[in-house]
Amino acid sequence: MLSTDPKLLKRSRRFPGMRVLALVCLAVLVLLAFFPREGIEAAVKGVGIWWDVLFPALLPFCVIAEVLLGFGIVHFFGTLLDPLMRPLFGVPGIGGFVMAMGFASGYPIGARLTSQLWEQKLVNREEGERLVSFTTTSDPIFLIGAVSVGFFHNPGLAPVLAAAHYGGAVLVGLFMRFIGERTASRPAAVKGEGSLLARSFRAMHEARLADGRPFGTLFRQAVDNSLRLIFVIGGLVVFFSVVIELLSKAHVMSVLHEAVQLVMRLFAIPPDLSHAVVSGLFEVTLGAKAAGEADGTIPLVSKTAIAALVLSWGGLSVHAQIVSILHHTNLRYAPFLLARALHSLAAALLVFLLWKPLAPLQTAAAAFFPPSWGVRPSLVPGRLLPYSLLAACLLIAALVAAAPLFRLIVHLLARRGNTGKP
Repeated sequence: MLSTDPKLLKRSRRFPGMRVLALVCLAVLVLLAFFPREGIEAAVKGVGIWWDVLFPALLPFCVIAEVLLGFGIVHFFGTLLDPLMRPLFGVPGIGGFVMAMGFASGYPIGARLTSQLWEQKLVNREEGERLVSFTTTSDPIFLIGAVSVGFFHNPGLAPVLAAAHYGGAVLVGLFMRFIGERTASRPAAVKGEGSLLARSFRAMHEARLADGRPFGTLFRQAVDNSLRLIFVIGGLVVFFSVVIELLSKAHVMSVLHEAVQLVMRLFAIPPDLSHAVVSGLFEVTLGAKAAGEADGTIPLVSKTAIAALVLSWGGLSVHAQIVSILHHTNLRYAPFLLARALHSLAAALLVFLLWKPLAPLQTAAAAFFPPSWGVRPSLVPGRLLPYSLLAACLLIAALVAAAPLFRLIVHLLARRGNTGKP
């Protein structure tokens, strides 16, 4: 007998795809029974990717972000960067910190921080959806170490991939400014007068007093929460690695390859790259690796564009991570899906546009990174981690420096408009 509980009926209407998802899981279970050895091998491969690349790259950033949130540093930048982030991206200034940490640490740190800000009522639904949309990016360690060095064996691709990937994210952020309602969150105002910097420090102090946890408790909870998140990410990576392998054995992937090849021929893209696109549809690491290992006769710029497309799409594995993090919030998945589609197309297009202008940087990058990294890419995460932390600090510093200038420009334009001068 079907349940008539109004709560259950309401939940079923909110998640109409649950039955389809249940059928998909049942199909995966059946395929796993037919191909057990292939499933185990794919699972081991997924564990290797998680342990060698994702775990060392994500754990430090997760812990640092949790600690900084407890110390009130996020509230400091929220007050300081508000004159810049709100007009440009339609998010409060606190989004500048999320942007820096998301760019430096990669998916899904931006979504994790956004969910925490939503819990503290520092962002509303529209602002949270915009923030997740353009702060969900790959991290420099994966982009340089795994993709450029490990998969393409060409460190010179790092500047082009980085410019296309992160530049595309900024463009998506500017576009998402006009999506959804224009309502703004109203966090508690900081009492007192003074300069913007003084009010920022006051906001940090009040946030730290409101948190109240001693450093030992704060650090322990940060490590505990970070490990929980990373293990969820690892499970999703392993799951989608197994799914892709099982679909390949069941010849489902070949049908997707044919459909993707038809689309790629319309845009004069080598159809041999369809394997990378289809693999990247499910898991970003496998798709980027397939792009790097594609036929050597394919132009390098085309392979790089497909790699940028896969990195910006993120794969259904990353999408599942974002959904699992945001499930307790009221943030919707549809804006995130739209942003990922726009980001992937923008990044691929930027690769073609920036290929020749950034040629000198490609040569310089190839000379900067030692050849040994291409032989032992496992060395890259540990060596690039300090540079990623430095990049996050530099991005925050650049946003802080740009905020007063942007505020002055807006003020001058407003005065000019009020006086009616030509």
